[in-house]
Parts: sequence; C-alpha cells; structure tokens
Amino acid sequence: MATEIHETAVLSPGAELGREVTIGPYCVIGPRVKIGDRTRIGPQVVIDGVTSIGEDNVILGQASLGAAPQDLSYRDEPTCLEIGDRNTIREFVTINRGTVKGGGLTTIGNDTLMMACSHVAHDCEVRDGAMLANNVLLAGHVLVGENAIVNGGAAAHQFVTVARGAYVGGLTRVIHDVPPYLILEGHPARIRKVNVIGLERAGYSRDQIQPLREAFREIFRTGEPRKRVLERLTSQADLSPLVAELVQSLQETELGAKGRYRESRRDDYARLGEERILGGTPVR
Repeated sequence: MATEIHETAVLSPGAELGREVTIGPYCVIGPRVKIGDRTRIGPQVVIDGVTSIGEDNVILGQASLGAAPQDLSYRDEPTCLEIGDRNTIREFVTINRGTVKGGGLTTIGNDTLMMACSHVAHDCEVRDGAMLANNVLLAGHVLVGENAIVNGGAAAHQFVTVARGAYVGGLTRVIHDVPPYLILEGHPARIRKVNVIGLERAGYSRDQIQPLREAFREIFRTGEPRKRVLERLTSQADLSPLVAELVQSLQETELGAKGRYRESRRDDYARLGEERILGGTPVR
C-alpha cells in the first residue's frame, strides 16, 4: 500500500512521512512534523510544532497534536511532542508540546488509548498502555504510568503522578499522587482498594497480589502513622516487588509539595529544558 494524501490536505514543505501513511481530508501537517510508517490520520486533524509520531498509530478526526502550550511563560521556543507506536487517538483529542521550564517535551508512549475530547497539556508523560477515557483533562507536567486507567471526566492537577497500574474513577478530581496498583475515586477523592482486576489482567497471580492487599490494609486502614508503617515494611527482607513499588511511590510523594512528587523536581525540569531546547542558555 502506497502513501495516500487526500487532495484537500495541506502538507507543509519539510514534513516527513514514512511508508504507507494515510492522511485524510482537510488535514494540516506542519513543516517540522515527522510521521512514521503505516500511521493513519484524519479527517481534519492538525499536527504542528516539532512533533514526532511513530508507526502504526490511528489518529481520528479533528484531533490537534503539537500545538503551542497553554502557558504564559511560552515564548515560541521549539519545544517538542513525541508520540510512540500503535496508539489510538480519538476525535477532538488535544496534546500540547512542552515548555522550557517543564523540560521541553511532552511524550506519549506506545499502545495507549486516548478517547474523545481528552486533553494532555504541556510537559506531560503518558507511558505505555495507559488509557484516558472521554473528557479526561491532564494539566501540565502530569505523569500517567504504564497501564494506568483514568476514567471519563477525571481531571488531574499539575505535577500529579498517576502511577503504574492505578485506576482513577470517572469525574474524580485528582490533586495528589495516585499510588501504583490502587483505585482512587470520589469527591473528595479517596484511595479505595487494590486494583485486583487490573493486576490479574496484567498477569499477576493471586499469590503475588495477596501481599499487596495486606500491605494496603496496613498502610491505609489501621490508622497507624503512615511513616511508621512504611519504615517497617521497608525493613522487611522478603518484601514483594509490588509492595516495594508501592512503598517507594508513597515515600516519593512525601518529598513533594502538597502530595505531588513531581513538584519537588521543578528545578530539574527547568535545567533539562534549558539544555534540550536552549542549549544551556538561561531562561529569561
């Protein structure tokens, strides 16, 4: 199958297309865009900025990818958006490129699903296998971990981490980090229980899940100070990998401001953005 570009599409000089790419009616592709093999786009999709898209992606109508960040600090720097392989990006999804102060890069991994009208703001990182349901809103600098699920209408505060395997219920306001493999839901949002179904779908056995359930009860249900519980769990020589990951996530969250670990790394992201985008020139 040859590359197909609809006669009404606008393809800027400088745009790079792989093999067997399909671009539908009324699409607009900017001059610094790279699109990988067998990716299907359109109709009426706009892709702009310094944007790289991998192979075998499906991008449906009216999506907007690589637009300038909605951040008052942005000064038309050549910040980036990188999208991996085999992602499905549905109607009216918007994904903005990064800011210098946030590291200069928004990234989408592989095999993600972004349902209609979801929004990924500047400097976010959405990792492999994650799913954003309809109308999910990610503010700037948010991390969504591998195979995490964020359900319809949920909104994540800037610098929040939704860790690997976590499950966020619909319409939830996410203002703190969500630990790995747990379910967050409600108003106000609360940690509810272990995401057993998600773990089983990921191939974990009951024997592997049980220590995590026991640790969950110890951390969230006994009323004992969390720091003391985490210290006790950390001291165990035979701590299971799932429990160790949960403990590390909770300890990192304690390092951040207002329950958000990534807040503690603002200076790191700014330095990275200066090096990546400005070549070491200080941000003015």
